[in-house]
Amino acid sequence: MPAFTHLRTASGFSLRYGASHPERLAEQAGERGMDALALTDRDTLAGAVRFTRACATAGVRPLYGVDLAVAPYGPAPKGRRRTPVRGGAFVDESAPRVTFLARDGATGWADLCRIVSAAHAAHGERPGDGPPLLPRDANHGDGLTVLLGPDSDVGRALAAGRPDRAARLLAPWRETYGAALRLEAVWHGRTGTGPGSLRLAARTVGFAAEQGVRPVLSNAVRYADPGLGPVADVLDAARRLVPVDPTKELDSGEAWLKDTAAMAHAAERIVEAAGFRPGTARHLLEQTRATAAECVVDPEDDLGIGTVHFPEPHLVGADRRTAQRTLASRAAAGMVRLGLTGRRAYWERMHQELDIIAHHDFASYFLTVAQVVDDVRGMGIRVAARGSGAGSLVNHLLGIAHADPVEHGLLMERFLSKRRPVLPDIDIDVESARRIEVYRAIIGRFGAERVATVAMPETYRVRHAIRDVGAALSMDPAEIDRIAKSFPHIRARDARAALDELPELRALAGERERYGRLWELVEALDALPRGVAMHPCGVLLSDASLRGRTPVVPTSGEGLPMSQFDKDDVEELGLLKLDVLGVRMQSAMAHAVAEVERTSGDRIDLDAVPPGDPATYRLIRSAETLGCFQIESPGQRDLVGRLQPATFHDLVVDISLFRPGPVAADMVRPFIEARHGRTPVRYPHPDLEEPLKETYGVVVFHEQIIHLVHTLTGCGLDEADRVRRGLSDPGSQGRIRVWFAQQATARGYDAETIARTWEIVEAFGSYGFCKAHAVAFAVPTYQSAWLKAHHPAAFYAGLLTHDPGMYPKRLLLADARRRGVPVLPLDVNRSGVAHRIELVSGGEGRAGAWGLRLALSDVHGISEAEAGRIAAGQPYASLLDFWERARPSRPVAGRLAQVGALDAFGANRRDLQLHLTELHRGARGGGGGQLPLAGGRRTASAGLPDLSDEERLSAELGVLSMDASRHLMDDHRAFLDELRVLSARRLRDARHGETVLVAGAKAATQTPPIRSGRRVVFTTLDDGTGLVDLAFFEDSHDTCAHTVFHSWLLLVRGVVQRRGPRSLSVVGAAAWNLAELLEIRRREGLEGVAARLAETGTAGDGDGRDGGTGGGRVRAGAVAGSDGLPRPAGSAAPDPMERRRRELERAEEAKGEQGGDDDRGDGRGRRIRMPTGYEMHPWADLRPAGEGPPGGRKLWHQSPGSAG
Repeated sequence: MPAFTHLRTASGFSLRYGASHPERLAEQAGERGMDALALTDRDTLAGAVRFTRACATAGVRPLYGVDLAVAPYGPAPKGRRRTPVRGGAFVDESAPRVTFLARDGATGWADLCRIVSAAHAAHGERPGDGPPLLPRDANHGDGLTVLLGPDSDVGRALAAGRPDRAARLLAPWRETYGAALRLEAVWHGRTGTGPGSLRLAARTVGFAAEQGVRPVLSNAVRYADPGLGPVADVLDAARRLVPVDPTKELDSGEAWLKDTAAMAHAAERIVEAAGFRPGTARHLLEQTRATAAECVVDPEDDLGIGTVHFPEPHLVGADRRTAQRTLASRAAAGMVRLGLTGRRAYWERMHQELDIIAHHDFASYFLTVAQVVDDVRGMGIRVAARGSGAGSLVNHLLGIAHADPVEHGLLMERFLSKRRPVLPDIDIDVESARRIEVYRAIIGRFGAERVATVAMPETYRVRHAIRDVGAALSMDPAEIDRIAKSFPHIRARDARAALDELPELRALAGERERYGRLWELVEALDALPRGVAMHPCGVLLSDASLRGRTPVVPTSGEGLPMSQFDKDDVEELGLLKLDVLGVRMQSAMAHAVAEVERTSGDRIDLDAVPPGDPATYRLIRSAETLGCFQIESPGQRDLVGRLQPATFHDLVVDISLFRPGPVAADMVRPFIEARHGRTPVRYPHPDLEEPLKETYGVVVFHEQIIHLVHTLTGCGLDEADRVRRGLSDPGSQGRIRVWFAQQATARGYDAETIARTWEIVEAFGSYGFCKAHAVAFAVPTYQSAWLKAHHPAAFYAGLLTHDPGMYPKRLLLADARRRGVPVLPLDVNRSGVAHRIELVSGGEGRAGAWGLRLALSDVHGISEAEAGRIAAGQPYASLLDFWERARPSRPVAGRLAQVGALDAFGANRRDLQLHLTELHRGARGGGGGQLPLAGGRRTASAGLPDLSDEERLSAELGVLSMDASRHLMDDHRAFLDELRVLSARRLRDARHGETVLVAGAKAATQTPPIRSGRRVVFTTLDDGTGLVDLAFFEDSHDTCAHTVFHSWLLLVRGVVQRRGPRSLSVVGAAAWNLAELLEIRRREGLEGVAARLAETGTAGDGDGRDGGTGGGRVRAGAVAGSDGLPRPAGSAAPDPMERRRRELERAEEAKGEQGGDDDRGDGRGRRIRMPTGYEMHPWADLRPAGEGPPGGRKLWHQSPGSAG
């Protein structure tokens, strides 16, 4: 029997409808003997490219289609009225749906793209009103085959027993699509006459025979495997915003990718029910196969996979010349502009690069990027290149890249060579606050028909899955929230494994049986798309054929054109993707520069700040680099403290060392030891001195690996880079090793040199860091540090306005205070929308200082329009004047009063709240009782008591997410002194190995990968005098992890670790919730606190003895006195802290380089072994600190691996 072809198949890209990934569908089609499969997702073609790849692997021919809601040809039915349902709204799915399949190659694919774009364009004009709807005037296409199934208007008429109406509805479809029209029969074993019922399927086949329309058989597939019906039910509930109702019709469990035999049986049952002869079933199957055979679209020829389309040359300045000649001319002009005409090496390098570019015909690409950069710079927006593109001299000459690649020893071969036909990436950093302006400028330059942004699927992870499954199962919302927040931000498929393995989930794990199928359903949703957003940086540039190769939909809010394909898909489709990254640090620095100019008239050119500035490097070496680009995380502050950078090259090295490769290859410690002269510089061979001398004989950069391979084997630099890239493939490593040894031996190198060099190449080659990338990063690193050193107030204004780093705003505010920057309160007469600086009087005989004025935008719930109105109306003469002209909402006005922004009007904050209530009542037409409001500057007192200091601080944290008037830990100083807690300032004097108590407000938690593959939790506390960086290793997690992740105020016992004059951290052994201890102190006194500490801390207590130098001495201030508090180091038991100190001595890299090592070898926990031998803990963070979107209103930073 010929194989059956499913013509209607939904994948997970049918948002909250399809329950299987495209790859799984293709795989199962191959295993079930099918030779073709159609992907017809709802409203999108987003899964097409990965479906194509999976089909190629499975040996299945891909067919392409889409399932769209369509505007009816007859009078539009009256829509259902939207009504609130469980806090949401009814989702109208009443529009009929039709499946369109592409045939006739590129024409069919272009028609698919066109109708999808048309449906979403119409939807953009009526957002929120049901699904995208294909308008009647766009419902046509010569390259399309149409399936009218159970959900079509014709199918619904047949289900209602109205063949006469079905015939009338069929007529316009037949007129438009003619012989390309099909009627689709579906049987899912349902009763009645609705979709999926045998009676409707039989009526459809009979109606097709009556009307002379070809019928086809479909299973309306929603998932690849049987048994996934409950998952489909959950997705339906999530899409419709209602819980699963067992009393209503649920998924039948039949919508899976059935094999040929099952579909043949379905055909027989349908034709039998329709009253046809049994042989008619064969005819139905043949019609289905024939329809599939007509739908021919070649992925390479018709989708454009494997080709590149650039904007036409005339759009990038190549009007009468070729793009290559134009590029050469512009590069030569750059030589003149930069004063390099007398440098022969530069001319040679330029011509060499131009030759490579011409070899690949990439000149239009470089001209396109240069045009974008010129336009952005012309708008006054900060712009810089990052990535390996900084290694190209042509990019430097065109003004794309800031750094001189020849001066910094960067290689073009790392970026592009004749051996690499793949289009290289040139990433552009712009100010995040103006990214949309940049996108609009690109559209204006090249035209909307050539430009689109890139999509970014938002997929189910564990927290999202718990929320949707819990709601579908009608669980209590508070219970859903508690469970979801207990988990770190991990894959949904790992939910049960996390319950088994993570100590912080132990309490929840004890309840797992209580939640029935919750965990199974949560894991089933893993990685299914749940939404689509605009990618934060990808922009497509093409010729005028773009809209025929990708569906383009309007983004919500901005209305920018967006391709439905993600960043990986567009590259395979031959679409030129330019990464225009909105970098918040660039916006922060631009804001700081603008504030300096606004207040002093001084214009700062950050690209021309003095290199080697002593104050800047003093700041960096102090490790007080909070807020500085790339060097603010705990690990980076530790590393700069040990490295002590003194030059720009040191910054480049520092950024490169803070990566998994140098850690895995144990390069960090040898580099630092050699740099400070504590160990001699050694080279594997004298011939390798030249490429390695800049890093004291230690390999740090990818470029050095390329030089090592080039030197020992004699191959070209381009071939050496190809070898380096091949090291990431385990299957290639053995072949490369043999080749390397043979070539090096032939050049006369001895076996020991070859073996030693290969160890370096193998360990580091695939995990290293590109020097060009590090150089590009080091530029804003130095610029941000320069601003912090010379214009601190403006620097903090920029940071607080644009939130560029990993830390919460309250920590930046605390850092500003510590650096002597006055913090000025929120004031509706002085504050702007953004943070600004003001000159604060220094008093009698003292110079003034620049202070930092808090911003209106920090107020919780304030809209951009409200903040703008308040700022535009300044100053206000009275509360009444403010109310009438600024027109704030009542909640926002109340919050402004709470945090003192209305203090200038005279009354205390409770009185102001009361006056605002009366004003609001009056504005609503209420009568009576209005309090007397002075028309002048002062508001009459109502006699209410003012807020207490504690209430004011609580209001600031609630409204601003900052303790603006004073540090929140100031209220707890006396209690901490009773416990003999060491402040961050005094901790600087502590010696290595001392046991101490520290406390503070949690500022950050991270769980980065470390060399041993074990799990470590890094935590930063802020106590108002400075920061305390803590590391909790696995043997402390049983007792500490839950407290560390789920508490804000912490008390921690641990051991001081020093690895340099500015390298200081505490290895945590026990942790308590400080808020809980404060409550115990209030209720039970200090004795109750002592009992609580003893209850949890016994296992972590030690006797303070030490087998090594300085190891076990207990900090004097931490030892208990006569008050009965337990000592941090007791004497009754063996000292676990002693063991920990010795372990840390053996694993010295633990804190600095994204984590180091906790090498106990107790075998606890799973490990993920990477192809290069690098081991990673399954719950480690993969995203570096500070990357990703800003956290919004947060009191501490949480990495993805952090619960809470």
